[in-house]
Amino acid sequence: MAVLDVQNLHVFYGQIHALHGVSLSVDKDEIVTLIGANGAGKTTTLGAISGVLPVAEGEVSLDGQPLGKIMPHDLVKMGIVQVPEGRRIFGRLTVEENLGMGAFVRKDKDGIVESRERVLEMFPVLKERMGQVAGTLSGGEQQMLAMARGLMSRPRVLLLDEPSMGLAPMLVEQVFGAVQQVRDQGVPVLLVEQNAFMALQIADRGYVMETGEISLQGSNRELLENEDVKRAYLG
Repeated sequence: MAVLDVQNLHVFYGQIHALHGVSLSVDKDEIVTLIGANGAGKTTTLGAISGVLPVAEGEVSLDGQPLGKIMPHDLVKMGIVQVPEGRRIFGRLTVEENLGMGAFVRKDKDGIVESRERVLEMFPVLKERMGQVAGTLSGGEQQMLAMARGLMSRPRVLLLDEPSMGLAPMLVEQVFGAVQQVRDQGVPVLLVEQNAFMALQIADRGYVMETGEISLQGSNRELLENEDVKRAYLG
């Protein structure tokens, strides 16, 4: 059974039909990537899954349980956690306070301490910056903080939207290494990423989106070797 299962999603922006029957799944211990051109519907898909955007038709299930029309903060409690494009950390709060905000849906104090120790082990640079105001971190450090904050919610699945955006190549490699660590810690990842080559390098499977629809899917190797994918997304 898939941890996250999405079937036949339709989403509208006013009269614009943005998603046309999108179906995808993420299994345990997987990184699944969603690639496509700007405007293809990738971020809209994440917004629909996380409850930020209303779904006109279709179903999202977590661990086999259909979610229906549940508020976004309740979906976070259930385990669907999104790290948005642009990081959106709390720039005036410290690193430590940002991590605390990630655990706002939790009441288990001992578990929160354990989660904080785990994310600091995963992102050791943050341990050195706990008292630093988050807005003064480098772009790569802010992205790692955004991921760590998401992990503090104890997700069943982590939705990552464009984690490499605006980062230097060396920092991109660090961030993608961190995504692999998240998966290795037992948290499956649905990754939306403009850098299709890097995304497919670390993903187990992938989906290609075009104009609000899934046009192709396969293993990372199948998509890396597909001539149409090479031409359109891999340069």
